[in-house]
Amino acid sequence: MPSAPCSPPDCVQGTAGASAVPRAALRLAAVLALTAAGVVLIPVAARLPAKPRDRLIRSWCRAVVRSSGVRVRLTGAAAPAGGLLLAANHISWLDIPLLATVRPSRMLAKSEVRRWPVAGGLAARAGSLFIERDRLRALPGTVARIAQALRAGAAVVVFPEGSTWCGRAQGRFRPAVFQAALDAGVPVQPVRVRYRLAGGAASTAPAFVGDDTLLASLWRVVSARGLVAEVEVRAALATGAHPDRRALAAAAQRAVAGASAGAAPQGVTVRP
Repeated sequence: MPSAPCSPPDCVQGTAGASAVPRAALRLAAVLALTAAGVVLIPVAARLPAKPRDRLIRSWCRAVVRSSGVRVRLTGAAAPAGGLLLAANHISWLDIPLLATVRPSRMLAKSEVRRWPVAGGLAARAGSLFIERDRLRALPGTVARIAQALRAGAAVVVFPEGSTWCGRAQGRFRPAVFQAALDAGVPVQPVRVRYRLAGGAASTAPAFVGDDTLLASLWRVVSARGLVAEVEVRAALATGAHPDRRALAAAAQRAVAGASAGAAPQGVTVRP
């Protein structure tokens, strides 16, 4: 099973003290309320046409991020329509609503997420695909389900590192999920996620790593001051230009790890 060397004691730094507790409590209440609203809205969203549904999902995801006190800076070209594999580095649970602002997608998540209280049910009802990381024999079936979703025109978000990292370093992209893009003949959209403080310094406060708990990570986020999430959408990769899944995975990893090439802004900074 993929793993990262990052752990909360070694890598994660909070950014607020006791004086931030009242503000953090209000933010936490807002996040929980919006999550509950999301559970209620899923059946409604499922009945909407594609464009209104996507607008609703984007609005809800932006609201979740904003309510946690995080500003968003989204840059790069808009994601294309049709089947698309979005491949991103993975730092935090915040990555998921952030990537939905790029394009509403089905998520590939570890099977343990399905058992999380509230969030697990929400992920399942939203159409997430689950992977059993400790069962190698189940991998071909998971890849086939991803390819089926891509052929149907869906966007699927994957985190090919297979584990979260604190943001100071990045793991190797595992190639298996890229086979789904090759089988379906759809492009791969690399996306880079970073978290900074308002002054520009990198922040590990949002990281959800090692034996960290979701509640501890959530509390660090809502109690932090001046967090900014940077989402950089890199140029899509044509699968036909790469001979196999390993080459495609390596190209996506280079695109995510590389410096921004002066991408034109897709959106503006969203202030809470």
